[in-house]
Amino acid sequence: MHMARILTGTVAAVVAIGFTASAFAANPRVAWNHSVWGKQRAFTAGIEKLAEIVSAKTGGKFTIKVHYGGALSKAKENLDGIKLGAFQSAMFCNFYHPGKNPAFMVFSLPFLPLTNWRQSVAVRDSVYQHPALVADMDNWNAMTYLSTYLPQYEFMGKGKPPLQLADWKGLRVRAGGGIGDAMEKLGAVKTTMPATEVYTAIQRGTADAVSFPYTYAHAAYKIHEVAEWYTGNLSPGTSDCPIVFSKTAFDKLPANYKKILDDAKDEVRAAQIDAYETIDKKNLPMFKSRLQEIDYSDETLAEFRKVAGKPVWDEWVAKNKDKFDAQGVLDAVFKAAEAAK
Repeated sequence: MHMARILTGTVAAVVAIGFTASAFAANPRVAWNHSVWGKQRAFTAGIEKLAEIVSAKTGGKFTIKVHYGGALSKAKENLDGIKLGAFQSAMFCNFYHPGKNPAFMVFSLPFLPLTNWRQSVAVRDSVYQHPALVADMDNWNAMTYLSTYLPQYEFMGKGKPPLQLADWKGLRVRAGGGIGDAMEKLGAVKTTMPATEVYTAIQRGTADAVSFPYTYAHAAYKIHEVAEWYTGNLSPGTSDCPIVFSKTAFDKLPANYKKILDDAKDEVRAAQIDAYETIDKKNLPMFKSRLQEIDYSDETLAEFRKVAGKPVWDEWVAKNKDKFDAQGVLDAVFKAAEAAK
């Protein structure tokens, strides 16, 4: 009886696979290329999951090949490549080229309420639909699929640890976007350098601290090997690096392929966040054993936001109010964050 059940189950599985394959037999073969810099890592877990899903669901009729190392395009030119039709899918980071995606720069403002995964997902997925962000992508014949949900940044540094706001004054910090603007409000000196040069800068003392997505990027660039302290709960901000598709390529897809992409979103999100959480479980104990952790009080964090948060938000709105609905975009962030509490 037991063997009969196994055989019955096997036959059912084969029939199901055959049915799935036949459902896509009339569809064309579609091969997409995805452009990303660097190597396979936690940051790319989402697109790798998506590539796996679309191939499995279509019996290999629809494939997404992830090209690493900037093989298809330089990181700062991925939107250009989408517009030119050089590839069908890519990642880009908003802070790489603020002029190409001015409304997306809202995600780089400091001290936004993106302190947990629920808010991170809700805010990004919601604000992507704002007309100003849609217009940003329309300029490049692109459409956002999902964020890579970069975690909050934290600082890692060497020398006297900044235990209070005043301790940041004069520190040379590698921090981009709104985080860099926030640190300047505190009297820090903002420096610019490629991520690959940060290790040497901290080691030699030409930079005092660096902000990276916590914890995976600090570990990826081995900053913990030359640092002496890190902030554990500052959460000064983050940035955004979404997966985008060519609108032309997406529009050409059969309806059932489009549905697969849409239905896959929950699995892709889960794979992306799980990748970050998994690497945190490895990195955090290592950081705690080697470095001094700075944990700020609620009162100190509130002072950070007052001094280095809202003034930067207000300046961003004033700077962009004649270009797009900057206040509306910022309001959308807080509305989505509040709803996700």
